[in-house]
Amino acid sequence: MDKTIVVFGSSTGTCEAIAEKIASKLCVESINVQDFNADIVSENQNLILGTSTWGAGELQDDWYDGISILKDADLSGKTVALFGCGDCESYGDTFCGAMGELYEAVKCAGATVVGSVSTDGYTFDDSAAVVDGRFVGLALDDVNEDDKTDERIDTWIDSIKGELK
Repeated sequence: MDKTIVVFGSSTGTCEAIAEKIASKLCVESINVQDFNADIVSENQNLILGTSTWGAGELQDDWYDGISILKDADLSGKTVALFGCGDCESYGDTFCGAMGELYEAVKCAGATVVGSVSTDGYTFDDSAAVVDGRFVGLALDDVNEDDKTDERIDTWIDSIKGELK
């Protein structure tokens, strides 16, 4: 597998813990989006990007600078996988919606996005992270469905391993 990095934005530590779990399982480094820059983009073939969702489906605060970096980058030839954290009970109408913003940014910048996940087994009303009936990445609710988190991560990692160059 070519050089890969996990980049996360986390306000409460949940998304950070998930990012570290994913990075550990892939034997790669994870960094906070606050430390993300254009050099990191150019140095890595594969980017695994994660964000929590706030308010009405908004990005985690630290991602606003990070998304500018993604939009300005040429991601042609790069592979991106996404994961998002949300609350399907309290925010079922915007569940993991911020992951949809990351998806739009990397897709417009030319990346190949891998790791979509079926919505089967999820309880939510709506999400900007659903395209063609599937989540654009791994959607997690570690608050209300923490008993499903590890299995979902393992299944997702198995599905993207062959896609990461």
